[in-house]
Amino acid sequence: MKIAILSRDHNLYSTRRLVEAIKAAGHEAQVVDHMLCDLIIEQDGPYIIYKGEKLEGIDAIIPRIGASVTFYGTAVVRQFELMGAFSAVESQAIVRSRDKLRSLQILSKAGLGMPKTAFTNFSKGNEKALIERVGGAPVIIKLLEGTQGLGVVLAETKKAAQSVVEAFHGLKARIIVQEFVKEAKGADIRAFVVNGKVVGAMKRQGAEGEFRSNLHRGGNATVIELSKQEKKAALNAAKALGLAVAGVDMLQSDRGPLILEVNSSPGLEGIEQATGVDIAGAIIAYVADSVKKKGHKKKKKNGQNSQGRH
Repeated sequence: MKIAILSRDHNLYSTRRLVEAIKAAGHEAQVVDHMLCDLIIEQDGPYIIYKGEKLEGIDAIIPRIGASVTFYGTAVVRQFELMGAFSAVESQAIVRSRDKLRSLQILSKAGLGMPKTAFTNFSKGNEKALIERVGGAPVIIKLLEGTQGLGVVLAETKKAAQSVVEAFHGLKARIIVQEFVKEAKGADIRAFVVNGKVVGAMKRQGAEGEFRSNLHRGGNATVIELSKQEKKAALNAAKALGLAVAGVDMLQSDRGPLILEVNSSPGLEGIEQATGVDIAGAIIAYVADSVKKKGHKKKKKNGQNSQGRH
């Protein structure tokens, strides 16, 4: 089968590994830059023009959509879905997970543990009450559009927290305020979920004096064996957001695992190097199996339709 990876750079570790895994499984790989796709929508049905040619014969796609191009990237994923291609991650699930506030609302409704979070409109004079609602200082203040630890501030005192909230509100920047989980000690867990199973997990520890554990910010990663509770939380978080492939970030707290974020395009480099697990291979196995099942259902349906016509 032909599997396309939607990626802006074929040299990225995750893209390279997925291409390797596709070829190792005996399939054909194509890297498609989603930002160079033209979407044609007409009565005869949707199709895609890529570098001047019509894209055809693609059985499945693996989206690697960057946060800054979510709108156009998910439109491309949706076009492929409408053309009948299987997507490792559904377009609507990407949209859901990229909206930090919406995803936290969904996780809260699903009854999953998370740091207490508050969001408000740009209401001047409400900063103090907002901070108190999550338990007071220290607090974490996050830009809703931030990624890889950017736009995340630890305010250690009430006064500092109020100043940061006021500054962000003055810039009309959308933020959330979260309780600071002291016992996590600057570390978090990334659980990699593929098709309802945790295929690998690592603990990320922030650099000395750094409360953010992102590997892009100098943190380091080690393999970890998840507790039953942590595994269950990761699987339920991915399921709640409709993600078959996801990186679930959690804090270890005195009251159990707390979900921070669910990533719909999790990087493979950190997790594969920390665990030694072939995560790319697990994704391709899931995609290939899903395409086969989809084809089997289609054949079965067509067979029933032809029987009905006799």
